[in-house]
Amino acid sequence: QVQLVESGGGLVQPGGSLRLSCVASGFTFSNYAMSWYRQAPGKGRELVATIDNLFGRTNYADCVKGRFTISVDFSKSTVHLQMNSLQPEDTAVYYCNFQDHWGQETKVTVSS
Repeated sequence: QVQLVESGGGLVQPGGSLRLSCVASGFTFSNYAMSWYRQAPGKGRELVATIDNLFGRTNYADCVKGRFTISVDFSKSTVHLQMNSLQPEDTAVYYCNFQDHWGQETKVTVSS
């Protein structure tokens, strides 16, 4: 049974940083791609970043390139999203994703 357990959201001032984590279980973590999505108030869900665990390739939405970094810790079956230089427009609910499985969501609020 696939489980994705997220942590790390919260309130941060503009320009600040947060790191989201997603602990995965129930599948061979190292063989697949993992992603982070987000959904801002009143908007649709959008892909933020993807990492291919097998080949180490990453992709980012244009709006987060250079500010966000997706990475994995294979020893802990965990995917991280390091978010720097956060802006109010990054305010959203963030979701960890593996195929058709979703984490429970974690809220990020960027406000002064």
